[in-house]
Amino acid sequence: MQSHKLIAGLALAVGLVAPLAVTASPAAAMATSCRVELFDIDSLNAAERDGRDELRFLVGGNLFPRFNDNYFPMVTGGDGDPADFEFPTTIVGTVGSVGFDLREVTPPAASTGVSLGVAIANGLTCFGLARGGVAIEETFIDGTDETFYSYQVRLKLTGL
Repeated sequence: MQSHKLIAGLALAVGLVAPLAVTASPAAAMATSCRVELFDIDSLNAAERDGRDELRFLVGGNLFPRFNDNYFPMVTGGDGDPADFEFPTTIVGTVGSVGFDLREVTPPAASTGVSLGVAIANGLTCFGLARGGVAIEETFIDGTDETFYSYQVRLKLTGL
C-alpha cells in the first residue's frame, strides 16, 4: 500500500510541475531582437532613362555592396538577391526600426549616391516572433528621378 501512495504522490507532483514548465517555455522562446537582411529586390521600373540603375543599400552607416563591387547594376524588370549586394544585414530590437536606404549611384565614383527611398524593418514584427521564427516585410519604393522608378524590396526578419 505504501508504494501506491508513493506513486500517487509522484504523479500528483509531476502533474503540478508539468504545467509550469509548459507555460514557461513559450515565453522563453520569444525573440528579444531580430537579424534583418535583404531577402529580395525587384526592379519594376529603373530611375534612369537608359533603363539601368547602379544601386547600393545604406544600412547602419555601411554601404552595400561593400568590398567586391561599388554597386549592383539593375535593369527594368531585373531581380537582385542578397549576394548581389554582399548580404546587407543588421539587428533590430523588439522596439524601434531599421532602414535599408536604396541608393542610386553614378559610376565611376560610386559614393553614397541619391536616396530612392527606404525599406523599413519594424521591431514590432520582431516582437511577435519566436527565436528562429521568420517574417518577410515588403516595401514598394517609387518616385521620380530622371524617370518614374519603382522597386519592390523584401526584408527577412529572423528572431534571435
